[in-house]
Amino acid sequence: MIEKTYQPADIEARIAAAWESEGAFKAGRPERQDAEPYTIVIPPPNVTGSLHMGHALNNTLQDVLCRFERMRGRDVLWQPGTDHAGIATQMVVERQLMERKEPGRREMGREAFLERVWKWKAESGGTIVNQLKRLGASCDWSRERFTMDEGLSEAVIKVFVQLYREGLIYKDKRLVNWDPKLLTAISDLEVQQVEVKGNLWHLRYPIEGKTFNPEDPTSFIVVATTRPETMLGDSGVAVNPADERYIHLIGKNVVLPLVGRLIPIVGDEYSDPEKGSGAVKITPAHDFNDFEVGNRHGLARISILDIEGKLALADNEDYARGLPEGASQLIEELHGMERFAARKAIVQRLDDFGFLEKIEPNVHMVPHGDRSNVVIEPFLTDQWYVDAKTMAQPAIAAVRTGATEFVPKNWEKTYYEWMENIQPWCISRQLWWGHQIPAWYGPDGKVFVAETEDEAVGHALGYYVEQEHITAEQGREMALDPAKREGFITRDEDVLDTWFSSALWPFSTLGWPQTDVDVNRYYPTNVLVTGFDIIFFWVARMMMMGMHFKKDVPFPTVYIHALVRDEKGAKMSKSKGNVIDPLNLIDQFGADALRFTLAAMAAQGRDIKLATSRVEGYRNFATKLWNASRFAEMNECVLPAGFDPTAAKEVLNRWIAHETVKATREVTEAIEAYRFNDAAGAAYRFVWNVYCDWYLELAKPFMMGEDGPAKAETRAMVAWARDEILKLLHPFMPFITEELWAVTAPRDGLLALAPWSRKATGITREQEALIVATAASDPIVAPILLADPAPAAADFTDDAAEAEIGWVVDLITAVRSLRAEMNIVPATLTPLVLVAASAEMQARAQRWSDVIKRLARIDNITFADKAPEGTVQLIVRGEVAGLPLKGLIDVAAEQARLEKELVKAEGDIKRADAKLSNEKFVANAAEEVVEEEREKRAAAEGRKAKVLEALERLKTMS
Repeated sequence: MIEKTYQPADIEARIAAAWESEGAFKAGRPERQDAEPYTIVIPPPNVTGSLHMGHALNNTLQDVLCRFERMRGRDVLWQPGTDHAGIATQMVVERQLMERKEPGRREMGREAFLERVWKWKAESGGTIVNQLKRLGASCDWSRERFTMDEGLSEAVIKVFVQLYREGLIYKDKRLVNWDPKLLTAISDLEVQQVEVKGNLWHLRYPIEGKTFNPEDPTSFIVVATTRPETMLGDSGVAVNPADERYIHLIGKNVVLPLVGRLIPIVGDEYSDPEKGSGAVKITPAHDFNDFEVGNRHGLARISILDIEGKLALADNEDYARGLPEGASQLIEELHGMERFAARKAIVQRLDDFGFLEKIEPNVHMVPHGDRSNVVIEPFLTDQWYVDAKTMAQPAIAAVRTGATEFVPKNWEKTYYEWMENIQPWCISRQLWWGHQIPAWYGPDGKVFVAETEDEAVGHALGYYVEQEHITAEQGREMALDPAKREGFITRDEDVLDTWFSSALWPFSTLGWPQTDVDVNRYYPTNVLVTGFDIIFFWVARMMMMGMHFKKDVPFPTVYIHALVRDEKGAKMSKSKGNVIDPLNLIDQFGADALRFTLAAMAAQGRDIKLATSRVEGYRNFATKLWNASRFAEMNECVLPAGFDPTAAKEVLNRWIAHETVKATREVTEAIEAYRFNDAAGAAYRFVWNVYCDWYLELAKPFMMGEDGPAKAETRAMVAWARDEILKLLHPFMPFITEELWAVTAPRDGLLALAPWSRKATGITREQEALIVATAASDPIVAPILLADPAPAAADFTDDAAEAEIGWVVDLITAVRSLRAEMNIVPATLTPLVLVAASAEMQARAQRWSDVIKRLARIDNITFADKAPEGTVQLIVRGEVAGLPLKGLIDVAAEQARLEKELVKAEGDIKRADAKLSNEKFVANAAEEVVEEEREKRAAAEGRKAKVLEALERLKTMS
């Protein structure tokens, strides 16, 4: 019995519990051992995370695919798990310690701190997983993994060691994004570019051999910089070799102001003659572009900052090298000064000595840490790197040859651009929470990389005995007695970038390297669903690791979804206060409504503008489905065993069978092509418009009539189509469909495991009944066959039924539309004339006359060779129909009203065109404002087209 009112909160937890108790989502179910596998790995959310709208979209789309393929009989593995999220998790725990006024990380020591983090993970790390379950994610939760699980950690260590031994991992001194607050290198993804109102300082650098005079431009060269404090670390000045102003200076030196060090002027195309003065200072240790210029010209890398962003000049050998006498006072005054305080002091000193030419206001982008919110410093440090350029080559080739394809395809260009210009990948982080790098250092700094400490000790002892650093006897003693080798080698304190472990996700989660059983079955996965922002950080790196360690791509398809924005098109952010919480929407409207909204709006390559009203609208859609199912129940619509929809006699019932098969085909093809919006749209139109609005309405006379074959067939067909609808909608709206599947009829098995749409097999009803009877005694096969005992209608079509019922539907729709355009009130019945109608068409109109009159508000239907005077004509499927409206409407007044509407629409178009043709408006206005104007214009164009059509119809009044 279906409850009167649809209440999502009443069913969601109960349905989720049923799925779990039945193990509905487990991969490798007994009855599917021989089925073709279908695998998706979840982009592992941070263990610190909570569900946001990006997660909701990403996981809804994955779930649509998994539920769809599970119903198609595949052995589906949707692999869940979470990422240990090094920086984020460490920050959470450190903040907790501070709030509780407990000893900090360094006071606790590494071992105690890590114990505390694991404790936090056990207590609070499952939040995001429970939220994904509320969304309805059909992952195999029994296989949940964590990037620091014992097995995944083993994979990480194995990969690091192997790549090191192959020369693909190495240590180097390079620039990194350094967070002076968190005291660690961070990835580009953890850097936010923030627009800042700053200054551009123009500085005079004296030319060697000339007496510096601020009034004599030939005695100096002007450089422009946004970071005057780093000038202390300059090791060159660059000018464009094609810039005639400076060609004669290339190869000469300038005297670094305040410092006195001589630095060369080099010719390099990096310097843009159109920007600033055309000359730029080069500070290789404090700017990524300068680092590359410095490499090209052999310029010194002079680091002037420490890890906290303070000037580090005293005892700095690099800085002292080349300094003239008398510079020590400057070093003493500035040493230890915070970088922005130093900026003010240095600018003041430059001004005092005439080296400051001018200061210009300058709005520019400044990198900030996304967690610390401090300015990120390009910092020269020793770090571990992966030779990404070498590893990228097979990954590039895989996409070029089509082994992996991006959907939409335009993202392949982005992938190529980054991969073909890839830089060494910095994989070390100065944190404690994470996979500690498996490298140990001997007393002389010699590095030993191994999977275990014992293995590293063995390598070290062998090396130092060979080098005669220790005797063979000492080596044997240390090998046998760990106490005697205490402090002999020390482990690298750094941990690995979390992207390193997540790069192994498609195969490490399947048991590699401990076992290849699941890897051989479920790798490569079938598709990766992810956002564009991690193409570089995750997608590309999974491609590299998969190609290197499994010799195959990790996925043949990468589906890139767009952003979820607010209803005006603005990116959601806490600072704007426009963040929409998906959990609030689930509480308010149900998970199914949110899921369907996201899927229906997930057009390839187009961001989603999410309005709460859209979610509410799809909640109404769920209610419509619920009420339609109640209507069927109240009218005793039951599906008889072995019912064959293709054998229906009534044209209306053959039409709904035809339309159901058509809708199933459209949804299937759209999901297969990752056109989620088209799939959801096709399902929505079929359910709301075809089944609810038309079929049930047209079926009412049959169900309210006398008992007989037509009534029985119609009741069965209503139930059959309803069941097909539940299947069709299940990937999008799993909770309500599973509930209705259970309460509308006695069932064996869950809808989640019911077959999607079986192809016609040609078996007889007797054979079908035998299969059903056999299945009833087989606990493994029963849930599959008994879920859908009816013969398949997957290939059924009936063009004649579609032509008849389709004409009736189109005619009623056209008449309703015309009545609305002409402002005819519902209470007014109008005549309908069919012009030059064939005998067949006249018979069709007579068969459906009661329906046409009732639904189109028609008082009588007549036939004529030509349209009577004052008739507005309609063309419906090539046939002419008309409404004789003479005397019913004031044609002149209606024409005047429509012409006013036309003027208004044209005015709106003109206003929008004025804005959109203004280059300054398009360039400077927020993206969402420009898009809003485009939408206003499109809406006005639509109104204009309708008004012109209505005016044309008035002209047809004979």
